[in-house]
Amino acid sequence: MKEKPNTGLVETKRKKVAEGLVKLLANNSVLYLKTHNFHWNVVGPMFQPLHSVFETQYIDLWNAGDTIAERVRALGFHVPASYADFSKLSKIKEVVGIRQVKAKDMISQLVHDNEVMTRIARELLPETEGADDQVSVDLLSDRMEVHEKNAWMLRSFLE
Repeated sequence: MKEKPNTGLVETKRKKVAEGLVKLLANNSVLYLKTHNFHWNVVGPMFQPLHSVFETQYIDLWNAGDTIAERVRALGFHVPASYADFSKLSKIKEVVGIRQVKAKDMISQLVHDNEVMTRIARELLPETEGADDQVSVDLLSDRMEVHEKNAWMLRSFLE
């Protein structure tokens, strides 16, 4: 018999939170790959600062993916772990094929995508608060702060 978490959180509420976190994870994973793609392929006069900013952001996204996935597991649920699964669940779309995206278009896309991440986390907050899951609330709050700051910093390149 499989042991279920007995941490004081109701199973149906844990499941809803986990489902929301899986969607956050899917979007995080697509954004990670897209940001890494842009890090590798940015060119032009803004190469050096953008190359560095994109690196900082994709490293954060990589680490966040692990944190989000481990939270889903701690809630007692499995995590999809393929880009095929993630692409079905993600609102963020990756750049497909080898083509050159202009630096300003990269920035605009990542501003938009970071704002999508913020909205996904914000939409999940009421469900998470209603489940009395403070750990997941803190995770969502942390992610919103990161993505709001990322969007702001990226927007500053467009001024």
